Amino acid sequence: MEDLNRKGAANQAKGAAKEAAGKMKGDIGDAVDDSSMHAEGRVDQVKGKIQKNMGKAQRALDPDTHHDSTTSNNPRRD
Repeated sequence: MEDLNRKGAANQAKGAAKEAAGKMKGDIGDAVDDSSMHAEGRVDQVKGKIQKNMGKAQRALDPDTHHDSTTSNNPRRD
C-alpha cells in the first residue's frame, strides 16, 4: 500500500494546481463573456479544492505521522 502521506501530498499539489487553473479559466470565461467556459472553470476549481482537501485528509490519516504521546524517542533514565 502506498504511503498515505506521500499520496496525500501529491493530491494536495495536483488539487491546488487544478483549483488555480479552474479559477483562471472561469475568470477568462467571465472576461470574454463565455458562460460555458466560465462554468467549466468553476467546476474545475471546485474539483481541485476537493482533491486538495482529500490530500490533506490522507496526510492527516497517515499512521506514520502520528506519534503516541506516551512514548518518547529519549527514554527517561533514572
